[in-house]
Amino acid sequence: MNIAYICTEKLPSPAVKGGAIQLMIDGIAPFIAQTHHLTIFSITDPLLPLHEIVNGIEYIRFPKETYEQDVANTLRKRAFDVVHVFNRPAHVSQYKEAAPQSAIVLSLHNDMFSPLKITKEKAEQALKDSTMLTTVSNYIKQTVRKRYDVPEEKIRVIYSGVDDSQFIPVWTEEGKQKRNEMRQMLGLKDEKVILFIGRLSKTKGPHILIQSMRAILFHHPNTVLVIAGGRWFSENSWDDYVHKLHRLATPFGNHIRFTNYVPAQQIPHLLLSADVFVCSSQWHEPLARVHYEAMAAGIPMITTNRGGNAEIVQHKKTGFVIDDYANPAAFAEAIHYMLVHESEAEAMARRARAEVEEKFFFSHVAERFINVYEEAAKKRCLY
Repeated sequence: MNIAYICTEKLPSPAVKGGAIQLMIDGIAPFIAQTHHLTIFSITDPLLPLHEIVNGIEYIRFPKETYEQDVANTLRKRAFDVVHVFNRPAHVSQYKEAAPQSAIVLSLHNDMFSPLKITKEKAEQALKDSTMLTTVSNYIKQTVRKRYDVPEEKIRVIYSGVDDSQFIPVWTEEGKQKRNEMRQMLGLKDEKVILFIGRLSKTKGPHILIQSMRAILFHHPNTVLVIAGGRWFSENSWDDYVHKLHRLATPFGNHIRFTNYVPAQQIPHLLLSADVFVCSSQWHEPLARVHYEAMAAGIPMITTNRGGNAEIVQHKKTGFVIDDYANPAAFAEAIHYMLVHESEAEAMARRARAEVEEKFFFSHVAERFINVYEEAAKKRCLY
């Protein structure tokens, strides 16, 4: 099949500036391209040419200001069996008009059918024009179906994943070596490391983790909280919230350390430095991809019961799930539990890694998408 990917207008592809969608595309594209012709549309970036073919994958990039119209114009000139639109239902009808013979697959990585993001009229038209829909979690699937009458057979949950060549479990010899190297780079010796990775925003909850540190240090004085991330993906500028985080952290001195933005290719090794990873999401998280990454690295994990997080993290089986997500004491209790019950925490991490090996490598994700493309192409032939 001839398949087109239409990335969002936020970040370029490949993921030179990060982004969960772009990272997933980077992961599945080589597998898709083994058996199908793949063209990826994205916005321009100074680091990337306007057009290139890399490992059989064609990349076409347009300026952000005219992106959607430029993509539509190209769809009119070229024939695609499947057009895969990532996370932008508002533009589906524009692409459908430009490529009426193509099957349209719309994938949702956030609650994009919220009335705050799309009108009812546009939403209904987008659903009508989409041959198939996919979502990153059952939570996102249900946000759509609660608002609109979408047949069960038209929508699939496709969980994301990781590159198995990049994520090495911490208990392997290579993992142990990388752990020592990363801890040395961070200036860490025998400290117990609590790791947060994510954007520095209130919805991600790093302030709650900082507030939990007083109780944690009372029981575990040799503990360090490492906060890895920038205000917005690859940006390290400070806003009011980032200033607040640093003010909250000041009384704890060297027990709290900020790394700023960490490029995606360094995340696998950064995770290995941790004794426990914490996702402190305060919002209805669609399902943060860092969960798959921590699971793949074999790091004991704590997350919040928000959005889709608990769909892949099972409480006290593959991680620790916090219900009282806005309470610093709940995080302190969970972190204390994981640090005290080391054998149990390791058993959770090993079960989590086994799940990744079974379900969440990018090869698995690509196979599930190919099944959707084949089904969507058949449906178009029936019209």
